[in-house]
Amino acid sequence: MTKNKSLRGKIKFAELSHAGMVRGNNEDAIDSNADLGLLVLADGMGGYNAGEVASSLAVKTITDLATEGATRENRNDIDQQTGLMRQTIVLRDAVARANKIIFQTAESKTDCEGMGTTLVAAMFYDNRISIAHVGDSRAYRIRDGKFKQLTMDHSLLQELVDRGFYSEEEARHSNNRNYVTRALGVERTVEIEVQEFDVLPGDLFLLCSDGLSDMVNDSDIHLCINEFRSNINVITEKLIELANSCGGRDNISVQLAHVIESFAERKSLLETIKKLFKL
Repeated sequence: MTKNKSLRGKIKFAELSHAGMVRGNNEDAIDSNADLGLLVLADGMGGYNAGEVASSLAVKTITDLATEGATRENRNDIDQQTGLMRQTIVLRDAVARANKIIFQTAESKTDCEGMGTTLVAAMFYDNRISIAHVGDSRAYRIRDGKFKQLTMDHSLLQELVDRGFYSEEEARHSNNRNYVTRALGVERTVEIEVQEFDVLPGDLFLLCSDGLSDMVNDSDIHLCINEFRSNINVITEKLIELANSCGGRDNISVQLAHVIESFAERKSLLETIKKLFKL
């Protein structure tokens, strides 16, 4: 079993979720593990309270399985088939398992029929971040003052932008923003997009549901973060206030991770030799 050093103190986490100004209940779900370096955010959909069930199942399943897998695996080992870090494989497999559980629950319970959830999750390790996402919940990064969207929405609107039917500016004002083309639990299997990025001290990562990104444009999100950057707990509050002041038509969830210092893992001499000679 691999012993992982806690990332607490090296990365500061903050998170907040709000029902918004229109909806009576909150179908978003969030969770985090500061020691493990894990963030999970899900935005549920479905009739009655089924969306809430789907998002809660997703977050619990992914948190539990990612925690178990990260403890079991050497997280910075490279998977020979995919070229991805083992921690990325762990995160991807946890999301796939969540999809299966949500789908089976929807099939077996009539009041959960048709439920699903979008998902974005991130895990930090060895100065790297692994990101998995399905749907239109997003991940962003601020580095050296530059605000960058790291995930691309799995949505009809994004496909139309990719094919040249809409410009990015036209897409921001479209009424068709919420038609997702992928979601957890809707089909027996789902294509999960995974990415890996290097992490530097000072980086700030934002995960959010579309309750924020649909209400507030990227430039205003960036401005808000810059204005209150000294306190990431305040940033979460201000971003939700901003989304609500713009209408708050959906549930709003925000998670932030501010990298305080390097969290590189010390390599043994054998590991260094293996990497040098690619053994």
